Amino acid sequence: MGNLFSFYSRGFPEDLDQVFIEHTEGSFITYRDLLDQSEKYANGFKALGLQAGDRVSIQVSKSPEAVFIYLACLRSKLIFHPLNTAYKEKELSFFLNDAKPSVFICEQDVSDKIASLDVDQLPSNIYTLLPNQKGTIHDIKVSGNHEVQDCPEDQIAALLYSSGTTGKPKGIMLTHGNIGSNAHALKEAWQFKSDDCLLHALPIYHVHGLFVALGCALLSGSKVLWLDAFNPDEVIDALPNCTVMMGVPTYYTRLLSNEKLQKEVVKNIRIFISGSAPLLEETFDEFYLRTGHEIIERYGMTETNIISSNPVNGERKSGTVGACLPGQILRIVDDGQNILGPNDVGNIQVKGPNVFNGYWNLPDKTKEDFSIDGFFNTGDKGFIDAEGYLSIVGRAKDMIISGGLNVYPKEVESVINEIEGVIESAVIGLPHDDLGEKVVAVIVRKKESKITEGELISSLKSEIAGFKVPKNIILIEELPRNAMGKVQKNILRDIYAKIDL
Repeated sequence: MGNLFSFYSRGFPEDLDQVFIEHTEGSFITYRDLLDQSEKYANGFKALGLQAGDRVSIQVSKSPEAVFIYLACLRSKLIFHPLNTAYKEKELSFFLNDAKPSVFICEQDVSDKIASLDVDQLPSNIYTLLPNQKGTIHDIKVSGNHEVQDCPEDQIAALLYSSGTTGKPKGIMLTHGNIGSNAHALKEAWQFKSDDCLLHALPIYHVHGLFVALGCALLSGSKVLWLDAFNPDEVIDALPNCTVMMGVPTYYTRLLSNEKLQKEVVKNIRIFISGSAPLLEETFDEFYLRTGHEIIERYGMTETNIISSNPVNGERKSGTVGACLPGQILRIVDDGQNILGPNDVGNIQVKGPNVFNGYWNLPDKTKEDFSIDGFFNTGDKGFIDAEGYLSIVGRAKDMIISGGLNVYPKEVESVINEIEGVIESAVIGLPHDDLGEKVVAVIVRKKESKITEGELISSLKSEIAGFKVPKNIILIEELPRNAMGKVQKNILRDIYAKIDL
């Protein structure tokens, strides 16, 4: 396959003046614009002296310009490093220290306070995104021919961070082959064609919005109807002009709460797809009753891209995430690595060209997360039925998925425990009608401390991204522990799931 940009471009329409991105107000970007703008940025990166393997970190609001920059990085064998715009100074400092980018692209307000970050050495090239701003990235663009650099499939294309159980985020290295092979498998599985129109309301700083959604569109030469963010009214207004929608479960629960969602609105939709968090069976059933559409649920993670999907043609079993995609091997094993049979619950493992290359600068952690025969341990528990459909029953890794975004309790606990007056904390996920799970912190204060729930939340908002901040704070005298002294979060979840917080 080689360079991912070359692979994408094979799917572009013959008429490059066809629309790639259309905005709801009527403006558009063509495939020719995509080639032209990515070429100019690639030339600009070359003029800056960037070499293959250098990192380009970007923390900006969703925009087509970010897509141009992503493709320019692919063309130049640079490593694209997207960051959630919700990250605060402490989090951003860690990412810049760890990735050590040659270029950092950010919003003006971040650029203005860049000197306050706790970074060993700031990137040598710092730019803002929007035109006409001070130090805009637009200034680096250089016209002229740029030859796409060929590369092996195992060349790193992107670096995405996923927080770990230790509280320290891990850099996940995704290769040109990882992203390209998975995009091709999904295009085929979901039957994308050039006349499709994808409703894109997802962010583009993670796998779902960037590699899955845009990858399917690029490989099929289809159109994307672009929304800067998810808004139920805007989505419903856009649906009649689209054939495919991808979203997280929260999108679908919010659409169901909108009385304008009716069968007439979705009559042109070919498929609805959901991922990044578990889809409740009641959401699946209610959506079908309301619209006549069965949502296609799929399963994946940053390390693996997409592993499985319910079919376009065939039974879409609610409560399952479908069958393994072609080219991958999925298995269920017990703790002794013995392969289990149909319907036996165990640890989910996967192997294939979609699986990441390893963790950035963490070879021991990489080795730990793979079996001796090369299967990646997802950390999820589930079973495969006799027809090959995978069901996930729980997560071995202590993770919360809130609104489709991953929250690792240890990371939040580390920040809480540094707050004056706090002895210790336990962060858990509890069911939430809209978000799927909400973050809740159970905290033990020092006896003399008078710190309040509101003060704790206010302190956390200045330290961590908003989606990680607990929705509720529960103050107790001591955390429940087992005989070995380990905090029993299962007991906390059972107690507080029954209480209206």
